Amino acid sequence: MLELLFVVAFFLVLLGTGVSLFGILAALVLASIVMMFGGLFVLFLHMLPWLLLAVAIVWVVRAFKKPQPTRYQTRRYTVKRRWRY
Repeated sequence: MLELLFVVAFFLVLLGTGVSLFGILAALVLASIVMMFGGLFVLFLHMLPWLLLAVAIVWVVRAFKKPQPTRYQTRRYTVKRRWRY
């Protein structure tokens, strides 16, 4: 709701200073794009600790739980179980 009030006030201030309608629309589009990227940046900063926590948890789990090689990946079984014709 506050964003809508900002856009309306921005429009009225530009209209009151004598800017043309095309200039007002261009300024509104540019201001909307800047506000969108600013909001995404602030959202990223807000979520950054949780993203770092998730990365740390995955790193710890992978360090403690190493994948076990299957019998086809180990050299010992491939030499013993070779097909002979």
